[in-house]
Formats: sequence, structure tokens, C-alpha cells
Amino acid sequence: MNNNQKLSVRWIYMAVGVIAMLFAGVLYAWSILKSPLAGEFSWGTSELALNFTLAMTFFCVGGLLGAQISKRLGHRTALISAGVLSAAGFALTAVLNNVSVVMLYITYGVLAGLGIGIAYNVVIATVSSCFPDKKGLCSGCLMMGFGASALILGNLADVMFRSTLGWRTTYIILGVSILVVLSVAGIILRKPSPDVVFPEAKGSKAQSNNDNQDFTSKQMLCKPSFWMAFICISFLAAVGSSVISFAKDLAISVNAPEALAVSLVGILSVCNGVGRIITGAVFDVIGCRKTMICANILTICAAGVTLLAVSINALPLCIIGVCLTGMSYGACPTITSAFTSTFFGMKHFSNNMALMTFTVMVGSFVATASNKVLEATGGYTATFIMLLALTFAALVLNIFIRKK
Repeated sequence: MNNNQKLSVRWIYMAVGVIAMLFAGVLYAWSILKSPLAGEFSWGTSELALNFTLAMTFFCVGGLLGAQISKRLGHRTALISAGVLSAAGFALTAVLNNVSVVMLYITYGVLAGLGIGIAYNVVIATVSSCFPDKKGLCSGCLMMGFGASALILGNLADVMFRSTLGWRTTYIILGVSILVVLSVAGIILRKPSPDVVFPEAKGSKAQSNNDNQDFTSKQMLCKPSFWMAFICISFLAAVGSSVISFAKDLAISVNAPEALAVSLVGILSVCNGVGRIITGAVFDVIGCRKTMICANILTICAAGVTLLAVSINALPLCIIGVCLTGMSYGACPTITSAFTSTFFGMKHFSNNMALMTFTVMVGSFVATASNKVLEATGGYTATFIMLLALTFAALVLNIFIRKK
């Protein structure tokens, strides 16, 4: 097999990676998956919200675990393990009956969260190693698959809930599907052999030299650039996390009809997926730093437009703000992956990416704080003032990030 044939195989890996991420991303469909549980067990909103926070926390822990399993036992073992944990989480949730909500925290929050976190890290690390010349596009496509899951599989699950299958069978089907898809991905995916010659990445010579520097996680944690980017991306992600948590109610607060408010949640998911792939494509054209600044400015616009919308009670502006928020939130995971590989290299990418993924957890905690502000003030104005302030703080950090 010549070099061109070996290079063409990576696009198959990309397709497999996107499908694997699509099924792994069902964890983010919690707003839909939780609906039958609330009626079945009479668990409160705060109890169910805590489950998602736990799932996001163990998702991040799973990323670290996935890096270690992949390093010691290989990516195939890591992905099959991820499938088993995820399937166990969904299947055990399906058989819960007359139990404390703590059992949900263990089955969905811990087991499913860990499994999806392992898969997320391993798929990104494995497929990204085949695209050193197209880091942004690769990250964008994979993140699009992950983000689109809530819209595609989430809505499919909702239909299945209301069918003769019921929620318990639906949970089992989802768990088995994740196990099968991740296991098949583990068998198919490969890291490129040393003899494969990739096209040169676009960018300056200085950037190319920087790409050849491979930092360990310990070295990365000593870099100011890591901490500035970590806080910056966390603040940007917090805007999207917050709006996702109350998008429907936000639309209703500016006099949107119920049907439009529900549709807006779906539109937000679509914009999320679009934002991921556009950010990846832009990254490959203008580079890491400019893309990060653009993503930051987009998030400022999103928060600013939405703040204006709730201040003057303008539905059209609210729709625009939610769409911008979806795109800006979609940019966050893409720049997280691309930034990590660009600044700290590919040799230790799996571990480094796992640490950077903790921005998701920080963003979810800020989103929880946003909801507390909303409850305390009874309106969205104070919440979006806080979020807008965070986006400007992120911009300051963003400007001073340097490759040192």
C-alpha cells in the first residue's frame, strides 16, 4: 500500500470516529432522557440536575482514565471498556425500581459518565493522530458528531419513550447500541504507522516548530498558557451551558409561543453542531490564536444580544442570541482539542486533552451558579450581566496567551 492509499484510509477513520462520537454524545441528551424518570420516581428537579453534574464530573475523570488505559492496554481495550461501562450504566438505570436517587447517581452519573468520558478521549486522540495537517477540521467533525447526538439520538429516544417500547427498553437499547458502536470503532480505528508521510500543515514556520514540541502533562500544567486557556475556555463554555439549561424558559420569558420555545432548543443544538465544524475549518485557515479570539468575540456577541433581548423583551433578538450562543458553545470543544495539540504536541495528547476537558466541569458549575442567580433575582438580566462579564474576562486572558 503506497502513501496515498494509507492517507486515504484516515478518512474512513474519521467517519468511524464521528459515528462513535454520535453515540457517545447521548450523555448530553439528559434533558430528554430524564423526563420519564421524573414521572416514574417523583425525583425533584434539583436531584435530577445533580445527576447531570455528576455525569459531567465523571466524564472528565473518564477522560483521564481513558488516556491511561489506552497508553497501557491500547485504544481497542479502552473503547471496549468504555462501551461496557456505558452499557452497564444505561441498562442498570433501566431496571431501577423503588430505590433512592443515589442509585441513579451511580448507574448514570458514575458508570455512564466514566464510559462516555473514556470513549470521548480515546476517539479524539486516535483519530486526531491521523490528521496532523488538519487539526481543526478533524476536531470540528468529531465534535459535531458528539454535539449532534442530543438532537438526533435524543429526539429518537423521546419518540421511543412514547411508543410501546417504553423508557426502560429504550434505555437498554441505547446502552447496547453504544456498546456495539464503540466496540466496532475499537476494532477499526488505528493510529498511523511511522512510515506515513502527511502533507505539511498550513501556518508559519514558527508554528510548525512549536507543533514539534511535545509536553508532558506535568510540563503543560507548569505553563501559564495552559491555565489562561483553561480559564478562558471554561468561561466561554459557561455561557452555552447556562443557556442550554434554561433555553426553553428563556424563550417563553420573552413571549415565545410554547411550540417555538421547544423548537428553539432544537435550533440551539443544530447551531452547536454547525459551530463545531465551522470553527475547525476556520482554525485550519487562520490558525489557533486568531480562531480563539474570534470564538471569544462570538461569545461576547451571544451574551450581549441575549442580554439586550431580555432587557427590552424582544423575541427576535432572543432567537438570534440563542443561535449565536449555540455556535459559540460549539466552538469551545473544537478549540480545546485544537489548542491542546497545537500548543503541547501530540505525543502526550491523550493525557493533556483529558486535563483540558475539565473545562466542561467548570463550565457546568458556573451554569449552576447562573441558575442560582436566576432563582434569586427572578429574571434573566442579572444572569446575563454575569455571563457577559465572564466573556470579557475571558477575552483579557485570551489576548495574553502566548506559546511559552
